[in-house]
Formats: sequence, structure tokens, C-alpha cells
Amino acid sequence: MRLPAEAVTATALIEVVRISTLPTERDAPYPGTTVAHWIDGDAIDTLALIGELPDSAQHRCGFSPGWSIRAYADSLGPALFEAAFCFSCHEVRMHGPAVPPALRTQFFDPDTPQAHALLARFRAAPSAGKRVLAAARRMMRQGR
Repeated sequence: MRLPAEAVTATALIEVVRISTLPTERDAPYPGTTVAHWIDGDAIDTLALIGELPDSAQHRCGFSPGWSIRAYADSLGPALFEAAFCFSCHEVRMHGPAVPPALRTQFFDPDTPQAHALLARFRAAPSAGKRVLAAARRMMRQGR
């Protein structure tokens, strides 16, 4: 899978969202519960894992994503990009100022070890996120 390279390099924090519904407006954030904030190695490893997702053919389920990530730069301003993952139809939809049109919709193979590892990481986020949340809050207070 291809991610916006400059945005990946600039990412300092990833917010993990358990999606509850689809947004009502195009390019709006996916509604849901933020379950974790990942920084440093957790963020780098997650983006690398996403970048390793093998391509797949398009499948149709109506696009019902369960998880998204939002990537933020050091300034913690608006998200550089958000990527929403549907493990049923193999689709990822991305939006944000760093996402060129060619990367907005992509398809990945959810039956690969990389996809299984990503889904396991998402599912473990609520418990793992608690330890990282304190570090993320410190980073935000320090202006990093």
C-alpha cells in the first residue's frame, strides 16, 4: 500500500479511532472513539506495517470500515491524513491535505500476515494506548 511519503516522514503522532459510522460529509473525519495515541516506535512501526500491506483486487461490501488512523505532525495541528480500513471489502480510503488523488482509494489483501498484524494492533490499541497516552500528553504539553 502506498502512503503519502512526506506525511509519513512528518508524522509524530498517530491517533487510532474505532469507527462508529461513516462521515456525513466528504473528507470529514470518521466518527468514532479514539482508543489510542501512538508515538515514536509505535507510530513508525504502524506506518511501516501499513506500507507493507500487499495490494488486492476490489471487493464490495458497501465499505464499512472499523478502524482508522489519523497522522499528525509535531505541531499537532490538523491531521496530515486519515486512513480508514475496511477488512471486509479490502478497501482503504484516505483523505487529508497530504493525500494526492492517486492515493485516496486503495485495496489491500486482508488475508496476509501484515494485515493480520495490523488488525491485531488495532484490536490491542485500547489497552496498549493507555500507556502511550500519558507520553503523548507530555509531548503535547512540551510542544513537541
